Amino acid sequence: DNNHNTASDTKKNDSTSYVHHDVVGVSGVVTLDRPHALNALNSDMVWSLHEIFTCWKNDPAVGHVVLSSSSSRAFCAGGDVKSMGSRLNSASKARAALRDDHQKMFDLMNLELPVISLIDGAAAGAGANIALAADFVLATPRGFLMQAFVRIGLVPDWGGMYILPKLIGLQKAKELVFSGRRVYAEEAKEMGLIYDIVGADTAMKDARAFASRFIDAPTQAIGLAKNIMNQSYSHDYKTILEMEAMAQSIARGADFHKEAIKRFAEKKPALFDWESFEKKA
Repeated sequence: DNNHNTASDTKKNDSTSYVHHDVVGVSGVVTLDRPHALNALNSDMVWSLHEIFTCWKNDPAVGHVVLSSSSSRAFCAGGDVKSMGSRLNSASKARAALRDDHQKMFDLMNLELPVISLIDGAAAGAGANIALAADFVLATPRGFLMQAFVRIGLVPDWGGMYILPKLIGLQKAKELVFSGRRVYAEEAKEMGLIYDIVGADTAMKDARAFASRFIDAPTQAIGLAKNIMNQSYSHDYKTILEMEAMAQSIARGADFHKEAIKRFAEKKPALFDWESFEKKA
């Protein structure tokens, strides 16, 4: 559905899927809604997420994304263990299935929009790594992350072994992977796994308020910067400088930059001012 609504209206899909999405103004919201299974991912949910993000990455009407769940018990409990036996009954099939899922994970992590994830309850296994793929991770006090793979004799997937060391360092990442222990919001924030803690009773309101900072943001420039920073660990300094030069030439030609420069010269308020949100808060 590519028909967007005004800021005062909300467009929701009518699907009976376990993944729902709506767009309010420029805010895209994705909700995992399989509470009886703690939002554990089955193949239909993975495909739904892929379709939504594929649609939105080419949609100029969507300026940022909030990824959340309908349940306070779990953001996502990881892969659906009950379905693993039938789907992954050989090493070759397991590898093919996971490579397919990983491509979808790559697309999510590199979506050229600000992405905010909201953890309420458990974010375990693949669910933890989907949440951590966001640009900003928010959590309620009852939210926790858990690299649960070791508990069933598996290694982290869905990008966990790429994301974790970069967020918290190699030694701490090994501790979480080897132990499979729970990391609640307060420790997760101190460790650098999450950006901030939001109220348990106001979680979605707080997440939307945080996301609203990006309503007037230069989405193209942010997307270009995100793309390059996500590659900064795998390229050398000179390559990143070349990528910066390419991105800057694109950003300089955008209408946002031209208007921002004009307003600066005329001493008018900035088009985008993060600090004004901080003052309001």
